[in-house]
Amino acid sequence: MAKIVAMEVRDVRFPTSRDLDGSDAMNPDPDYSAAYVELHTDAGPDGYGLAFTIGRGNDVQAAAIRALAPHVVGREVPEDAEALGSLSRALVGDSQFRWLGPEKGVAHMAIGAIVNAAWDLAARRAGLPVWKFASRMTPEELVSLVDFRYLSDALTEPEALDILRAAEPGKAERIAKLEAGGYRAYSTSAGWLGYSDAKLVRLAEQAVADGFEMIKLKVGGDLEDDVRRMKLARETVGADIRIAVDANQRWDVATAVSWMTALAPFDPYWIEEPTSPDDVLGHAAIAKALAPIKVATGEHVQNRVVFKQLLQAKAIDVLQLDAARVGGVNENLAILLLAAKFGVPVCPHAGGVGLCELVRHLSMFDFAAVSGSDSDRSIEWVDHLHDHFTDPAVVRDGRYLAPAAPGFSARMHDATLRRFSFPDGPEWTENAQ
Repeated sequence: MAKIVAMEVRDVRFPTSRDLDGSDAMNPDPDYSAAYVELHTDAGPDGYGLAFTIGRGNDVQAAAIRALAPHVVGREVPEDAEALGSLSRALVGDSQFRWLGPEKGVAHMAIGAIVNAAWDLAARRAGLPVWKFASRMTPEELVSLVDFRYLSDALTEPEALDILRAAEPGKAERIAKLEAGGYRAYSTSAGWLGYSDAKLVRLAEQAVADGFEMIKLKVGGDLEDDVRRMKLARETVGADIRIAVDANQRWDVATAVSWMTALAPFDPYWIEEPTSPDDVLGHAAIAKALAPIKVATGEHVQNRVVFKQLLQAKAIDVLQLDAARVGGVNENLAILLLAAKFGVPVCPHAGGVGLCELVRHLSMFDFAAVSGSDSDRSIEWVDHLHDHFTDPAVVRDGRYLAPAAPGFSARMHDATLRRFSFPDGPEWTENAQ
């Protein structure tokens, strides 16, 4: 059997703060970064994964990933659900590393980066993109990947099997639909908080021309500015285009309600991260007060347990999983099953470094093999940094094209790794302040 003989981790950073790409009320100057993982094998191919951060601290994230090397190096190359489940359980079950979470934060993101790299490796060996590789697994294989501990009061293993078996009829037709027409996207590219009004209008017009049916604006810096920007955006795109807004955890509960009440005349579709991602009851209170404006959250939700509580409390109308925040594909499968059980649509968080590349696999797998639905679902699109990947995400006419290359689309070009490695890459040494 082929074995993993080495695990290499790199600190890769992009200077997005120079143009305020990614800026919002809570994160005014992000440098989009990745703690980048390469699993080297003795028989080829290799596997690739990453944890997304926004600059300082990416070295801490990379160090956390390196600390897990003893669980990975020397292990047989994973090829099936049994091996991928075993690896996830070994990583999550390291009791001393678990103390740093448990199952949250830097420690859990490190596990996610490695698990995702293992899925990339297994799918590459199978010659399939991850979304198709996972869709070909049986319901029994998929359920074996899920850790039901802490979930059984909301989702049992038999219920998960029922969900997956119910999605079996029509799976081939849905896969064909994805390959022919892709998956709906929405654009955040127009809405960064640091952009001028003129740039907002220009990019919003472009988004509509490019076929997007929804755009998203960052809010939460100044109410008067937000009212002006929402009015501009609504006048620009017209009544038929949805506008979502995102506060990036900026507000207390009462502030969220009053601020969104002021924006309500401009018909916001959802408010994203209105308060702390850990505040389940706060989200529930906001959702009750603001209906029919939807509440969305998830990019900073730390694990399947908090998602379970958000769903049980009717605190969210839209679930926004993140490919690199939780423990990888295995835990995101649990989250997709929870969303399906509670009938809540999944609209993943993307943007960042590599997140658009990764989450398209999760949404397409969900449509093919879990929920069987794409109603009121879309994937976030941010149009930058894709050229650094060997299998970049592509959006055409407002829809993500289905990835066809084997793997999880996480591999970066060698030239990118050389130029943007921190702190010694030319991008950083030649532009040092």
